Amino acid sequence: MPYFVKKDMIVAYISFDGAAEAAFSFYKSVLGGEFTNVQRFADTPQAAAMPEADRNKIMHIALKTADGAMLMGNDHVALMGDALRPGNNFSLSIHPAERAEAKRLFDGLSAGGNVIVPLEEAPWGDYFGMFMDKFGMKWMINCTAKA
Repeated sequence: MPYFVKKDMIVAYISFDGAAEAAFSFYKSVLGGEFTNVQRFADTPQAAAMPEADRNKIMHIALKTADGAMLMGNDHVALMGDALRPGNNFSLSIHPAERAEAKRLFDGLSAGGNVIVPLEEAPWGDYFGMFMDKFGMKWMINCTAKA
């Protein structure tokens, strides 16, 4: 699923406590543009194990603004771990074009930090990993290139 992100561009990824759809609709009304991706937790393999109230929440949403900027986000649910609070409600997301570059970035930036999701094939088919770096910044690496 292409997100129209330039190679190695760093994108803000923001999380909400159930308000992602309303927030992104608002951002779109002000910033213009189009949604390039909207996925709900109901569409994931984990849906059956989730509370019914979480299944319709946003697992991933991407807004390409009228000026070409990209904003991504989701709704935070309990299976993600820590409770959502100011300070942990955003990540920096990098979208390298090649898996080798994704691994280099993941290994380098996560050194001395804490891996949250190992870099591996994700349920949506991309090469994905998430970690907290040694300075407390949360990162996501997502590569759409196939192995």
